[in-house]
Amino acid sequence: MDINFEEIGEILKEEENLVKPDNPGRIVFVGDTHGDLQASRRVFSNYFDDRTTLVFLGDYVDRGPKSEENVNFLLNHKLKDPDRVVLLQGNHEGMKFKDFGPVDFWNSLRPEKRKLYSNLLSQLPLALTWNGIIATHGGLPDLREEDEINEIDGGGPNWGKITWGDLNEVEGYILGGGFGRPQLGSDYFDQAMESFEKNVLVRSHQPNVPTFMFDKRCITIFTSSAYGATRRVAIAEGKVDSGDDLSIEEI
Repeated sequence: MDINFEEIGEILKEEENLVKPDNPGRIVFVGDTHGDLQASRRVFSNYFDDRTTLVFLGDYVDRGPKSEENVNFLLNHKLKDPDRVVLLQGNHEGMKFKDFGPVDFWNSLRPEKRKLYSNLLSQLPLALTWNGIIATHGGLPDLREEDEINEIDGGGPNWGKITWGDLNEVEGYILGGGFGRPQLGSDYFDQAMESFEKNVLVRSHQPNVPTFMFDKRCITIFTSSAYGATRRVAIAEGKVDSGDDLSIEEI
């Protein structure tokens, strides 16, 4: 499945770093799909209807066997339904800002095509907020209020915290940055959530942590078989005060 880079690029230019949907209805959050085209298709088949907004949390390429097919599938759905399909930026979409490995999808591309994809995917938004929820790929930025997310520069420190940040349920603020992944502690999490006036963070990125952390105020989901983990989505309807207000379903 091919994509029209120019056409989808025009759609992405209209979005800010922070997505604030007006009337999303039910929101279904989808974790890393990482080249798992079957999982992405199953999400649309099982959940996408006229009362639902799908929010994909990043990492559409690498690790899985069908990276290009998967990201093209998602981008084409974004083109058809730009308001009801939200594609957030993960670290694997940030190749324009930070070259890293292993990256089997990126390494498989000819230079001109690699440039096309890296420029396009670098335009993806970084976060979504709605009804007590903030959603990112990895961590949270160090900002005073959520609207400042729109001012984040790609490749900068706060971009890194969002796309590369790991959360750790231990006391502390910034715990380190091993392997280019900022390590953020419970004190950092509490302060960021208070600054953004949000109750729950929905994210992906970090396969070695529990689904629920920080008294169910942080939910980590994966929707790819690449890690051998159970494919899951998180569903929100109405006001969200804690993780108990979201349903976690296996697909």
